[in-house]
Amino acid sequence: MTTDAPWTGRKADAVDVVVIGAGHAGLAASHLLSRHGVDHVVLERGQVANAWRQERWNSLRLLTPNWQTRLPGKAYAGDDPDGFMAVPELVRFLDDYAAGLNAPVLTETTVTRVARNGDGYRVSTDRGTLQARAVVLASGACNRPSVPGIAGKLPDTVKQLTPFDYDSPDDVPAGGVLVVGASATGLQLATELLRAGRDVTLAAGEHVRIPRQYRGHDIFYWLQRCGIHDERYDQVEDLARGRRLPSPQLVGTRELDLLDLNHLAGLGARITGRLAGVRDDTLMFSGALRNVCELADLKMQRLLAQIDETADADGAPAPERYAPTQLPGPPVLTLDTRRDDIRSVIWATGFRPDYHWLDVPVLDRKGQLIHEGGVVASPGMYALGLPLMRRRKSSFIFGIEDDARDITQHLVDYLRWPFPESDARSSSWAGAASCRTTQESVLSMNNG
Repeated sequence: MTTDAPWTGRKADAVDVVVIGAGHAGLAASHLLSRHGVDHVVLERGQVANAWRQERWNSLRLLTPNWQTRLPGKAYAGDDPDGFMAVPELVRFLDDYAAGLNAPVLTETTVTRVARNGDGYRVSTDRGTLQARAVVLASGACNRPSVPGIAGKLPDTVKQLTPFDYDSPDDVPAGGVLVVGASATGLQLATELLRAGRDVTLAAGEHVRIPRQYRGHDIFYWLQRCGIHDERYDQVEDLARGRRLPSPQLVGTRELDLLDLNHLAGLGARITGRLAGVRDDTLMFSGALRNVCELADLKMQRLLAQIDETADADGAPAPERYAPTQLPGPPVLTLDTRRDDIRSVIWATGFRPDYHWLDVPVLDRKGQLIHEGGVVASPGMYALGLPLMRRRKSSFIFGIEDDARDITQHLVDYLRWPFPESDARSSSWAGAASCRTTQESVLSMNNG
C-alpha cells in the first residue's frame, strides 16, 4: 500500500527527476533541469543550505574569494570581490538563488529510502512517496564527521567533539585541547582556540600547505589561471588518492598569508605527529612528523613552480619565498591526559557522505558512492558535489556549474532515450507545462 503523497493528494505521485539536497549542488541541478524543461522536484531535509545553517562554526568563512562565488545564472555582485563570505552571507546568497529560480524545493522533507522500482526509483520520505525516472544525489560529501576508531579508547575524563559540535571556544571545556587533524578545519579551530587563550596541541598527519596570496594574486586565481582546477578526473593519475586529499591549510582572510604549522607554533601550539594510539591515559603519536612536513613543503614548492611558468609569462611580480616548516625541539611522542591536562579532543579528521537511506547496490565497502564522473553505477542515478567528481574544482561552489551542465545533459539524454528527437516535445521530460505543474504542487505543499 502506498503512502498518500501530501503535495498532490494522489496515491502515488510521479515525477521525472528527484534531486536530493537543496544546497548549492542541488540548486544548480534544478536551475539546469528547468532550462531543459525537465519535470523535477528538490527534496531537502531542512531549509535551503541546511548544512551551512546548522553544521558550521560561527567564525567560518569560505576558502574561495567572493569573485569566485558563482552558480549557473548567478554570480557575486557585491562591493568586496576579494573578500571571503561568512556563513550567513552564503546562506543569503543561496536563498536568493533559490527564490530567483522559483526552484521546486520541498523543505523539511527527509528522504528515508531510495530503491529501484521498475525502470525508475521509489523515493520514500517522511511526507510521502514519489516515483521517479531518475535521481540526482546532491546531499553533499560532508554529512557526517569522520571520526577514527581510536576515539573509543580515550578515557572518559576527555570530552570529545567534532566540528559539528563546535560553534566557538565557549563550547570547549576548560583545560588543554587536542585538535586532531592539520587540514583547513583543524588549523582554523586551533588558531581560534589559541587566540582565546587556550592551551592547544595539534596532532598533524598528511596535509596540504599553500599560501593565501602568491605573486600578486589569491592562490585560487592561479589555480584557475593555470588550469589546475579544471583538470578532469580521468586525467588524474591516482584518482582514489586525489579524492582523499585533505583540504589545503587556508583561511578566508587576506590578513594571513600562511596558515600553517609555523603559524600555530608561533601562537604557542604544541605540534605533534599523527595520533597513533591510546593506552589508558597515554596518548601516543607518530614519530614521522618531520617526514610528513617535508613532503608537504616539497609539494607546495612543486605547485608554486608550476604557477611560476604562467606567472612569468604574465609578467607577475617576483615570486615570494617561504621558509620550510620548522619543528622546534625533539618530537613529542607521548602525552598523559591527566598530567598534561588534556581535557578535550576535537576530531578535525574530515567528513564523509551519509547514504544510509540509499537502498541501491552502489556503495563500496567503505560506504563511498561508486560512480564514473558522477554517473552512478545504477541507470538513471547521478551525483553532484563530491570531491574531484569530474574536475579538481568539483567540491567548490564555483566548480559546480561545469559538473552540473555535464550531468544534466547526460540525464536529459537518458530520459530522452529511446524516444526519437521528433517525439521529444510530447514526452513528459521535455514538457514545460509538466514542470510548472510540479512546481505549483510543491509550492502549495510548502504553503500548507
